[in-house]
Amino acid sequence: MRFVVKLGTSTLAHATGRLNIQRVESLCKVLSDLKNAGHEIIVVSSGAIGMGVGKLLLKERPKDIPTKQAAAAVGQCELMYTYDRLFSTYNHTVAQILLTNEDIEIEKRRHNFENTLNRLLELDALPIINENDTIATEEIVIGDNDTLAAVVAKSANADLLILLTDIDGLCTADPHKDPNAKMLRVVEKITPEIEAMVGGAGSSLGTGGMQTKLHAAKIATEAGIDMVITNGQRPEELYKIVAGEAIGTRFMAGAAQ
Repeated sequence: MRFVVKLGTSTLAHATGRLNIQRVESLCKVLSDLKNAGHEIIVVSSGAIGMGVGKLLLKERPKDIPTKQAAAAVGQCELMYTYDRLFSTYNHTVAQILLTNEDIEIEKRRHNFENTLNRLLELDALPIINENDTIATEEIVIGDNDTLAAVVAKSANADLLILLTDIDGLCTADPHKDPNAKMLRVVEKITPEIEAMVGGAGSSLGTGGMQTKLHAAKIATEAGIDMVITNGQRPEELYKIVAGEAIGTRFMAGAAQ
């Protein structure tokens, strides 16, 4: 199976912006084991700006583009160093790809990206993809890594897209605010009622909320790819998701049609 897993900022970092070492080590171990089992894995990783915020000792996530770019430049170094060190422990080689919207929208550049991605998988490397926040502007920004992960899954002809976040799945209300919120296990069709459920942004360090995840679900399922939203606090559940077990919320291929 070829699958894309998106690691959100809330999964990778503490609220301080500093790396959640225990969780990231566990994620890399599980992903390495799944790769050893013969799966082709592509990681779309958030966290560069969030980690840069922590390393630069900024009090909050910056709102202006130059400071975001500076934080990303600092944080991306630490992020890739960490992935390289941890995956190397299990004899896996990582590769970094940084994208802007132009790399997706312009046909020639998208074709080059797809060729590189497929060749890396043929060479048994583990691609780690992020938006190129250090040069992105409002005109060329993709906007969020949920959308990026869905676009990557479509480009890679993946079998499955997994979004790891800070909630267990798509709920009827925000579970952080409403204790009566109920989780949907399977979404066979994205209805207006489901669209009305989604709220605003998620953690203060990330950019994604359920709105971006639903947008990602539309892109993935329209391309014939199942998508799962689940909690990144339990990396070992990736085994069950890949095996097809009912973890989190699964959007079935074709749900957006």
